[in-house]
Amino acid sequence: MQTEEYIRAGKIASEVRERVRDKNWIGKTVYEICEEVEGEIKKRGAKCAFPVNTSINEIAAHYTAEPNDPITIKDTDLVKIDLGVQINGYIADTAVTVCYDAQFDGLVQSAEEALANAMSMIKTGVKASDIGRTIETTIKKTGFKPIANLSGHSLDQYTIHAGRSIPNIWSIGGFSLSENSAYACEPFVTTNDGGGFVRNGQTKNIFALNSRKKTKNEEADRLLDFIWNNFNMLPFALRWIVNDWEEKQAKDLLNFLIKKKAVQAYPVLIEVNEQKVAQAEHTFIPNEDGATVTTRIQ
Repeated sequence: MQTEEYIRAGKIASEVRERVRDKNWIGKTVYEICEEVEGEIKKRGAKCAFPVNTSINEIAAHYTAEPNDPITIKDTDLVKIDLGVQINGYIADTAVTVCYDAQFDGLVQSAEEALANAMSMIKTGVKASDIGRTIETTIKKTGFKPIANLSGHSLDQYTIHAGRSIPNIWSIGGFSLSENSAYACEPFVTTNDGGGFVRNGQTKNIFALNSRKKTKNEEADRLLDFIWNNFNMLPFALRWIVNDWEEKQAKDLLNFLIKKKAVQAYPVLIEVNEQKVAQAEHTFIPNEDGATVTTRIQ
């Protein structure tokens, strides 16, 4: 395990996240936010582990800006900004909810508190189901609801979701945290009027490679090679390929590759009752005495 790379990635991710938290984004487009945040990651000598997510209000996750996306942040919006940093494929995944409307402060605080309580109980051997119980109890005590079908996840080199889930509610069974493994914990919180679940939306603007098998379409195969060489198996956005292909052609090629099952597209995730959602997230590596929270401010 490359602990040093995980820690370096985490330091960069935490610096960028705190910059995001402190900045006033009202009046900025989601395109400007994504480009600026991704630029801050690159400026610090790392790469993006996935496109910056700017998921607004009832959209819980998986929205990233389209090229020149005009959606603009309003002072009533609740914006989850989820960012990933990778060094040689070793990932730091962290998120913050920015909010300029005091009526939603409680929702944001609930997510942060659930995350802090989860981090305080982490060590080798702790059960993921018990982390879920702590997250659920914290959120319900603050008068809100956890999103039951979103969870944290194990991380591996060039792999964001490496097969293990850290639930946001108590669940039977599950696994125990192992030493020398990296995980992301990410409580998602909605209001009491929310259903406490997310559904898939129509929009799909985050993609990832499924297979490098050639399609016999020369240009599509060139794009496949480009994706592998630049992003490996990590997620990417249309914004990241329009410098090399004209936007319409890039979209057509991506659709072709999706049909061929060479590329997958991730739908945005929307709270079922269309209630607002807040998120907080850290990456951590458990040990005998606790955890190295790589995305905590050092």
